[in-house]
Amino acid sequence: MDKYTDNRNKMALNIYTTAQIRQLDADTIQIEGIDSSELMERAALGLFERIKILIAPNKSILALAGPGNNGGDALALSRLMLEAGFQLRCLLLSGNKTLSHDCALNAKKLIELFPSSFVFDATPEDLIKEAPTDYLIDGLFGSGLNKALEGDFARIVHWLNKQKALRISIDLPSGLHGEDNRTNKPENIVRADLVLGIQFPRLAFLLPENEDYIGQWELTPLDFHPEALARQTTNYSLVEQNDIRAVLRNRKKFSHKGNYGHGLLIAGSAGMPGAAILAGRAALRAGLGLLSIRMPSALSACIQSAVPEAMSSIDPLSENHISSIENLDPDRFSAIAIGPGLGTGQGQTRVMKALLKETKKPLVIDADGLNILAAEPSLLSLLPRGSILTPHPGEFDRLAGASDCGYERLEKASAFTQKHGVYLILKGHYTCSIFPDGSRHFNNTGNSGMATAGSGDVLCGILLSLLAQAYSPAQCCLLGVYLHGLSGDLALKEQSEESLIAGDLIQYLGKAFKHSKGQI
Repeated sequence: MDKYTDNRNKMALNIYTTAQIRQLDADTIQIEGIDSSELMERAALGLFERIKILIAPNKSILALAGPGNNGGDALALSRLMLEAGFQLRCLLLSGNKTLSHDCALNAKKLIELFPSSFVFDATPEDLIKEAPTDYLIDGLFGSGLNKALEGDFARIVHWLNKQKALRISIDLPSGLHGEDNRTNKPENIVRADLVLGIQFPRLAFLLPENEDYIGQWELTPLDFHPEALARQTTNYSLVEQNDIRAVLRNRKKFSHKGNYGHGLLIAGSAGMPGAAILAGRAALRAGLGLLSIRMPSALSACIQSAVPEAMSSIDPLSENHISSIENLDPDRFSAIAIGPGLGTGQGQTRVMKALLKETKKPLVIDADGLNILAAEPSLLSLLPRGSILTPHPGEFDRLAGASDCGYERLEKASAFTQKHGVYLILKGHYTCSIFPDGSRHFNNTGNSGMATAGSGDVLCGILLSLLAQAYSPAQCCLLGVYLHGLSGDLALKEQSEESLIAGDLIQYLGKAFKHSKGQI
């Protein structure tokens, strides 16, 4: 496993549905005037180039091929590996199903070239006879499935999952559907240590419900024809560094603080000053020109000491929590964020109502700001168009109703953004920014060490800063989430996932900017 590399930053691409991938195959074959077997050979070569780096020639390998084109990929890969001298045995497990054309073609080649290393008509019982092996290559089924595995194929999956060998799946773990797995049977899905996806990441790679089946994933090339790609449109993407670099701006030499916005942060309550401090410090580190923090008087000394660069706006009506926006003119600020450490009492709810009624500027709403909206759903109709909401799954479920899985939550989030005209950042390992046009953009930076108190407050501050600097809401989402995650990745180089804290993200934010611009 130490040879496995995380190449998420190198191969970020559009994400296509299973049906679209099937169409890309067909269109590439038609446009290039090739046989489908030639495209399969191309896929196998891409898989082989990666496999020969991952697996030492002296290791033992057992490849399992199913009756469809995923099985054909496994058979073609097996032939290439045997030709290169790998210690491999291959079993074709058809389950009495008719072989696809390309699967049968590649089976014929293996019979002719390596009859002693290939079992053509294997059964689940044959698996028991196989000697223990170092690696298992799973080529039973790819993305063509639309129902749960049953019968002999389920038994084969159960056997696979009990083996001590490292499991490498081609395209998808067998039994896993490419998008929606709500009706699937978890026990009948291969638990892969590594998935070698072909050309594009699958949506299933990025959803939390599939973590147990996808230890790691990488992409291998296939080179669909450009015209075939041009025929497809998709609402899904995985953001890469080049996307960020194209959006980030350089500062002008003669600029001053007024050029970089004046942000208002409404945050904090008795017992929770840290949320306001973290969000405020993150906003300033992300390039904000001026920052005002609306706070209860009890927190004034604490926050002013921790964030001396910020201006204080003391609530005159309450000592322990924010209960009014008296003496505040929302229109004088470039951008406003509300929620970190705010609390959800009647006073805070009054503040949210007043703010929504008094400004039409997009807001950043986080944490308790979201909880207030969930408790007062009538306020959703007052949200300024283009506002950015930043829920974790639990907060979003309170806003839009409980979901059984990440796929269902994504569908609800897309409907939510289109209904209310807002941007939604659904936080998680692959945080997804969902836009009002229904498009969904996954992030490929960050790590599990960021699952710690205050991490979301840091993101809120970064978003406030970018919005105040006149980045569009869409740009704020993509930039903010990417920089936030990259800060965590850079911090992790000197920390562990267990030891990472939210303050570390702020400390490494400057390096994240430089890294994103290609300066380091």
